[in-house]
Amino acid sequence: MKRYLICCGDSTELSTWSNIPYHLLQAGIDTCLFESGVPLRPNKLLLSKCIWNFFQFLRHQKPGGFQYSQYFCHSLFKQSQFSRDKSLSILSHFPFLPPEPWSPLWTIDFYIDATTMQIFDDYGIGLRYPSSYKKAIIAREASAFRQASSILCMSEWAARSVISDYNISSDKVYVVPAGANIDENSIRLFSRPTIPPSPTKDHPLRLGFLGKDWIRKGGPFLLNVVDSLQRRGIPSVVRAFGPKVDTMPSHSGLQSLGFIDKHTDLAKFINEIQSWHFGTLFSSSEAFGISNRECLRLGVPVIAHSIGGIESTMTDTKHGILFQPFPSSEEVADRIASVIHPYSDYISWRRLLQSQSQEFTWSNTVKQISTILSS
Repeated sequence: MKRYLICCGDSTELSTWSNIPYHLLQAGIDTCLFESGVPLRPNKLLLSKCIWNFFQFLRHQKPGGFQYSQYFCHSLFKQSQFSRDKSLSILSHFPFLPPEPWSPLWTIDFYIDATTMQIFDDYGIGLRYPSSYKKAIIAREASAFRQASSILCMSEWAARSVISDYNISSDKVYVVPAGANIDENSIRLFSRPTIPPSPTKDHPLRLGFLGKDWIRKGGPFLLNVVDSLQRRGIPSVVRAFGPKVDTMPSHSGLQSLGFIDKHTDLAKFINEIQSWHFGTLFSSSEAFGISNRECLRLGVPVIAHSIGGIESTMTDTKHGILFQPFPSSEEVADRIASVIHPYSDYISWRRLLQSQSQEFTWSNTVKQISTILSS
């Protein structure tokens, strides 16, 4: 039976949903997990979205949420041109696609980073929508989960929600962490297993920040960590790329790099990450944390705290340091100081991570998914 990958957008396009569908699709095609991805184009429904939001405002004074509506899901899925009379298998990143009712000839599985209930509650998105609409959305999602053959989750956090919030049997819920969104062929060309030197004034300890949302992903907290490290006599800086330079705060320990496009300048992206002593992720909310996997794929340990799905990005204590939610900057600085002295131990740690780098690839993720879907 042919299997297809779908998402709320074009799964064949690199720019869709943080590049996740694209990298999963390419790894899946290479191993014959997928026949192809499905190019769904929500922008073709922009006029319908405007009309829908207008009527939502008239009814509830709360426009928004068009992507969850039955009209949107049915209209978008029609673009696939799948026949209800033909057998096929679908792995979907979006629990409202395909919309019900499904053909009895279809096998549907989901691969999600978070449930919609978690997105509504943890990210505060649910505050935008009327309560009656939210209830209807969650009910449709629960129905899809009940009928699905399996629900694969990127994290234990998401899996717990599927089981407890949606009352789905644990027998068909699995945890499969996502891979790093870096082209593997390019890694072989550009990656050099370098290790940064022991921190000095001329070569300070580098804490890496990767992402566009400086506030949500814990950027201000990292500056406090830098201050704490400096008080311990450890020269330190935050190397941040993703946020626009002109939006960043003024701080002597912040080196803002702006945006680096890893698809057009991957060598620079890889070299920058491998120059870090630690990748970081201290988000206030986070469904998973692909940036952690990218650091680990390149042999860089991660420091983070256990919010949302972050814990599942670090499946072994050797992958980094995981703190309880919202630690103090002093606590983080103490731990960093303890693992870089003696520095020879830190070097051994980096070399161990480099030897485990294949664990963090999409190829490894696809192997796990294939095993589950074929069982």
